Amino acid sequence: MELTDGRVSVVEDVLKPGFDLPAHRHRSMVEIFYILEGEVTFAFEDETVIATPGTTVTLPPNLRHEVTCPGGGRLVTIFMPGGFEPYLAEFATLTPVQLDDAEFIRELGERYDIWLESS
Repeated sequence: MELTDGRVSVVEDVLKPGFDLPAHRHRSMVEIFYILEGEVTFAFEDETVIATPGTTVTLPPNLRHEVTCPGGGRLVTIFMPGGFEPYLAEFATLTPVQLDDAEFIRELGERYDIWLESS
């Protein structure tokens, strides 16, 4: 984050088989995904995209999206603006009790511009 003066974060994600990120949106963040391995499904309000290796998917702010990866995969994700690393570091330390607490997860996400959609 220091190298880009907070303008961008770049993360390599390894998605376990069965990965399912629930519907959410970001109010100010742009996300760019570059698929390295596997098939990653991006579901939007009116479209579904199955991204394969070599595919780039760019999501503007306020676009509702859900991400699944039944078979597992690997991708590079770019977040703009930067500052997403603290969320990932904090998320990695959560206990099973915290992970099962929907209100706790909602509040954590909102601190980092992740706004979960109601079911």
